[in-house]
Amino acid sequence: MSNRLALNTATGAETLYATADHFHGLEPQDIVARALSHATAPLLSTNFRPRSAALLHLVTRLAPNIPVVWVDTGYNTPATYRFAEELTRRLKLNLQVYTPRVTSARRAAVMDGVPSLDHPQHGAFTQEVKLEPFARAFQALAPDVWLTGIRAEQTDFRRKLGVVSRGPHGTLRVAPFFAWHAVDLEDYLYEHNLPDNDDYVDPTKVLADRECGLQNLGAGI
Repeated sequence: MSNRLALNTATGAETLYATADHFHGLEPQDIVARALSHATAPLLSTNFRPRSAALLHLVTRLAPNIPVVWVDTGYNTPATYRFAEELTRRLKLNLQVYTPRVTSARRAAVMDGVPSLDHPQHGAFTQEVKLEPFARAFQALAPDVWLTGIRAEQTDFRRKLGVVSRGPHGTLRVAPFFAWHAVDLEDYLYEHNLPDNDDYVDPTKVLADRECGLQNLGAGI
């Protein structure tokens, strides 16, 4: 852990965690505002999946220059890449792109491409294309508060986390839309005339209700 990160987690972020119960029932914009008021180095992550424009819009209205981390696995659809470009321009995102050390082309040529979910190498694949670049981003940016789009209805694991929870790499994870449903996000997109991306795949998760390991990094910390 860097000295900067150690300092962050010992000050405002810990105050934020101590008042986590106060976040329940707040509107998403109030959750973001309160989280930002306690953060010294906030960070927002995205994968440009369906309905992801809602969180990007909400947070950047309050913190226009916040670093937005995107781990581009190299396996996104053409539509996702176009969507990322459009949103980056439209919202003026401070986008920080992190990629795997092994390209998808090299993997296809000498590593037999993407391993299936039941393949022994699928865990290593996930580590290489998502978890390692994500860890590299956190080491470089040293955030104390991580704003994420996870919601309670997505998986049993996420339902247990709450609006504020311990995140990976010494961060506190804040989920402004934790209590929202997919239809609420769709309403937000409509209200703010935001684009969406329905053509999205995640080769590390495969199944919609499966964790890839990113959120699990903070479990029990």
